[in-house]
Amino acid sequence: MLALRLICVAHPAVHLRRLLVATAAAGTGFLLLCALGYAMGHPETPTASVVRLAWCAVPLAATVQLALAVARTDPGTKPRPGLSALGLGPARLMAISVLTTALSSTLGSTVALLVFLHLRGDITGLPFDGAATESLAANTPLPVPAALTLLILTPATASLTVAGHLRPRDPRTHVRRSAGSRAAGAAAVPQKVDTSQGPGSANNPPAAANDTPDSPDVVPNPHAKPQRTPNPSATLPWGIAMIAAGLAVESYAERSATPSPTPGLPGEATGVLVGWLLTALGLILAAPGLTHLCGQLLQSAQPGALRLLAGRILMSEATRLGRPLGLLCAVASGAYAMIALYPLPHGDATSVGPLTALGALVVTGCAVATLLTTAVETRQSRAETVAALVRLGAPATMLRSAAALRAGALLALFTPLTLVIAELAALPLAH
Repeated sequence: MLALRLICVAHPAVHLRRLLVATAAAGTGFLLLCALGYAMGHPETPTASVVRLAWCAVPLAATVQLALAVARTDPGTKPRPGLSALGLGPARLMAISVLTTALSSTLGSTVALLVFLHLRGDITGLPFDGAATESLAANTPLPVPAALTLLILTPATASLTVAGHLRPRDPRTHVRRSAGSRAAGAAAVPQKVDTSQGPGSANNPPAAANDTPDSPDVVPNPHAKPQRTPNPSATLPWGIAMIAAGLAVESYAERSATPSPTPGLPGEATGVLVGWLLTALGLILAAPGLTHLCGQLLQSAQPGALRLLAGRILMSEATRLGRPLGLLCAVASGAYAMIALYPLPHGDATSVGPLTALGALVVTGCAVATLLTTAVETRQSRAETVAALVRLGAPATMLRSAAALRAGALLALFTPLTLVIAELAALPLAH
């Protein structure tokens, strides 16, 4: 019952983020079902069906990334002192996060199934005068096992990803429940203090050891090896190499164009999309190092308190903020390349189909929502530091100015980088 209250009784912003996960799962599930409908309606072109299903991995990955970001920012599933005594240790809280993610994703997949069945005419007849009959195979019976397998794919992948990232790392550091009970009982026994001796005597233990009635859920393990802080700049060379490889694949695809297996795409489109995937992976790998470099540049040339604070925060949050920034830059460059690949409809130009627009909307929305959610997580992790600065007398305007300076520095670095990569990615399509 307490776990159910932790899920339901939450801030409206938490429910809004869960609703975003459900919406993204609905869009991804609908795209998967549409790929199944195309395969049912066009059995003579299995290669095109496989290509359509394979490209559904892009919105699926974006949805899983959003679900993970939302699970990490859920305040009701974070370990707090005293919850282990109630049976809600780190493992149980992780299970609650997985359950919440599964429920949100399953809700979205259910909505996708209902919309798909409605467009096929399986519920209330064919809508829109049967315009979606050909792409959804309305005249063919729907294979229920295949449809359920595709619908379960998004909740299962999101739940497994959340479980893998939020699992307790070192079980030996957690206090056993019996040991916690003995410690609490020992704290309740009054200690006899010998005032005849000094405060450093063995018969006069410090009172601070028994002042806290609740022992912490996690204690340091003296036998555990110290964890190394990950270096955000370590993946910067690999990211640059992946970006160069992606641009090279796109250029080679334009020179050696072959007939595309997917109807409606030009011959070099498959190679261009593969090159964009490599470029996107390179941006995700390079963005943490670039964010760390941006923080170092802010602190250069005799910085004041404002630039020093903004730069140190960027350096400490480089890994957390860099990956969503790299994903957003990759989506922006991909959108630019898509505009070059699918020009506006005039004459014989190819127009963007509704499923392509839906996939682009899902990926873009997930990238923006992931970045905003990660910003909320970063703000939550700095709550104690901000409170300490306020107690020391730091004005609120200085904290807001530091946040604006960080945002401006990131925009000044990543906006030209995104435009340059997008222009280079779309250059083969211009010829």
